[in-house]
Amino acid sequence: MLRAPFRGAARGVRRATHAHGAGESGLGKLIELHAVNSAGDVLITIALASTVFFSVPTDQARGRVALYLAVTMAPFTLLAPVIGPLLDRVPHGRRAAMACAMLTRAVLALTMSGAVASGGLELYPAALGVLVASKAYGVVRSAVVPRLLPPRIALVKANSRVTLGGLLATGLAAPVGAALHQVGPEWPLYGACLVFCSGTYLSLSLPHKVDSAKGEARARLTSPEHRTRGRGRGRQRPGLRTVGASVLHGLQANGALRMLSGFLTFFLAFLLRVRPLDGLGPAFSLGVVAVAAGGGNALGTAMGALLRARGPEKMIALVLTVTLGTTIVTAVLYNAFFVVLVAAVAGISQALGKQSLDSLIQRDVPEEVRTSAFARSETALQMCWVVGGAIGILLPLNGVVGMSVAAAFLALGALTAVRGLLAAARRGSPHPRVA
Repeated sequence: MLRAPFRGAARGVRRATHAHGAGESGLGKLIELHAVNSAGDVLITIALASTVFFSVPTDQARGRVALYLAVTMAPFTLLAPVIGPLLDRVPHGRRAAMACAMLTRAVLALTMSGAVASGGLELYPAALGVLVASKAYGVVRSAVVPRLLPPRIALVKANSRVTLGGLLATGLAAPVGAALHQVGPEWPLYGACLVFCSGTYLSLSLPHKVDSAKGEARARLTSPEHRTRGRGRGRQRPGLRTVGASVLHGLQANGALRMLSGFLTFFLAFLLRVRPLDGLGPAFSLGVVAVAAGGGNALGTAMGALLRARGPEKMIALVLTVTLGTTIVTAVLYNAFFVVLVAAVAGISQALGKQSLDSLIQRDVPEEVRTSAFARSETALQMCWVVGGAIGILLPLNGVVGMSVAAAFLALGALTAVRGLLAAARRGSPHPRVA
């Protein structure tokens, strides 16, 4: 009798993830794998947050988080450009690469469990390994999605379903992680180890076509003027600029939005500890803002799944402009309402902007370099998040100053990208060139 509700829930989840041909193509298994990945990541985040943030005074916490950012994020900015090209060289091992990323985090979760209570420096190298493995998984996943598309689902909607599955898993795993933390600070890491072990198995159970690299080449974010040298006639190397400015302008706009995400994550985490929302405690204030941001991201993801993949340039320009306007108003009229509003708008805009960028890559990038283009764009966006987080750490804890700085780099992104996006939209979509 007790098993019946769980079996019913499992069947319902499987029907949702395998709908519209996703079960036959293998996309359903990838959605489930990404849900497992997100659940494991949030369990590790809860364990680390309790050590480097909540368990010490604000000044000491700021120093610890700055150290965490330096030890983990800064090396990643150097490793990030390497991950994509490295994985390009092993296209036949995508399932193995994702399985290794899962297994690595399972082992490192156990390693961190011994140091999480004391917060010793040995925690940080392990956290670096977890971060790099997580980003490596993300890069490979971006390259895998196009390989598992069923005929009835567009790429943007497929990415939306994968992302939404991860968001739902995050929402379910967060209270479980909080409950495990009440048992002991190391228990969320034990849970993460089990989750990532199951992810290792799920990675290897993906369809064999995930490892196929037939017809693929590597995408370049630089100018395609370089030509291959050989005994015969030179041939232009495929690159993102061979398809016009839409993809690059879309990437610039999404970079600004991703910077805002990293900035708000760190800046508001510290600001609300010392200056909580009106009438609320620090922890509750952080919870309200986190729910607003997560809810906005989920809403944006759901909206992207429902909207037709038309006019992605206009959508990116719109969400960046709206986010910039909201951030400016928050800087001028700074109060609790606008803090929650800017977090929600940032979540919606990041989701819609990323899905529209995916649509541009699908539309404009030649098929032979498309999967690599997804990997390269995700790497660039992760680096933007690192830069935004670093800015949030360094600024003084003043809400008006922080929102003004955020508005400044969003304005720079808008000046760089919006005009080009709208011009590209007026010209119409180019026909992808095949090298």
